[in-house]
Amino acid sequence: MTGYLKLLRNRWPALSFGFLAVFWGNFGQTFFVGVFSASIQAHLQLSAGTYGAVYSLATLASALTVVWAGSLIDRVALRTYTTSLCLGLSMAALLMWQANSLVLLGLGFFCLRLFGQALLPHTGMTTMARCFDEHRGKSLSVASSGVPVGEIVMPLLGVFLIAWIGWQDTFLMIGVFMAAFALPLMRFLIRISGLHSEQHADAKPAQPSVTRKMLLTDRRYWLALPGLMAPPFIVTGIFIHQDFVIVSQGWTAAWFALCFVVYGVVHWLASIVSGVLVDRFSAVRLLPFYLLPMALGLFVLSLLSGQWVALVLMILLAITIGSIPPITGSLWPEIYGVESLGTIRSMNVALMVFATSLSPIVYGLCIDAGISSTSLFLISGVYVLLAALLLSQSYTRIGQNQD
Repeated sequence: MTGYLKLLRNRWPALSFGFLAVFWGNFGQTFFVGVFSASIQAHLQLSAGTYGAVYSLATLASALTVVWAGSLIDRVALRTYTTSLCLGLSMAALLMWQANSLVLLGLGFFCLRLFGQALLPHTGMTTMARCFDEHRGKSLSVASSGVPVGEIVMPLLGVFLIAWIGWQDTFLMIGVFMAAFALPLMRFLIRISGLHSEQHADAKPAQPSVTRKMLLTDRRYWLALPGLMAPPFIVTGIFIHQDFVIVSQGWTAAWFALCFVVYGVVHWLASIVSGVLVDRFSAVRLLPFYLLPMALGLFVLSLLSGQWVALVLMILLAITIGSIPPITGSLWPEIYGVESLGTIRSMNVALMVFATSLSPIVYGLCIDAGISSTSLFLISGVYVLLAALLLSQSYTRIGQNQD
């Protein structure tokens, strides 16, 4: 912890920028937007199927847009880029405030997912990976802590505001907040941290620019891809269909909700610990191992029963999810350098968003087809284990040339 305290003391403006960029993005995350689902469906008189379809289509559209929009961070000044994203998220909230039709709802979801779920966290994590070299793992851990903090704070905030002023005025408040408070604060942090004039800060000299085509023709990337997509796919599928999991396992909803709190705490602790490990051992060396806790959790879920299984599952899932940002966030600059980091990360963010939109459909079809929870999660565990094996054959050492 002394390393973190020293880093925070010396570089707090830059780290605050990274943390807040990720934290503001929680306004577009499913765990926050889901709080409004019942109110929106009742207001627009939508069935669960129609509502879910609009949300999934908006998420898919945002995934396609991220490939282009996320790469702009390589060419646009950070202050300008951040300003656009804060205003974009403000616009998204205002669209939701006025979402009195299916079209406006779809546009609101699209902008929330694009600017919130995808681009603001992408900006925070890309900036941390560029600005830090020796302490890259720890800086990414600090920034990514915005997600577990959001998981604990944001749903409670949403429920309180909906009860106080209603769901539409809550989005109005968010829109005004992002433009009037969050935006000036982010610009201030960029200025005092020096990020506006020194995009690469203390990072090592960049390697030659990596294009999207070069990335997609690198065999190592395709070997790593199943492992990169596994965590968002699996976790989203379980969380969206948690009622099926709870009933099939004989748990209570209250107990599973309590396990979510444990999940948030372990998520944060895993991120902090993995940041230290990345700085000590490198992301490449840790890459083959971060999926193993998730695989173990899925095997426990599929083969054992009891209330305790929920707690073990959530702890093991949280270890994997918390380890991802420091490990994968440090992997790309270790392998490809920092010059084209936005292009590389935007590809991955788009794929992760795509995975989160696909898994509810796949899991839902499996459940509707009568596949048992034992079979479903056993198959999921085998997939994660195979993905971990492929990871071990992908980026095996720093500086390895592609085949």
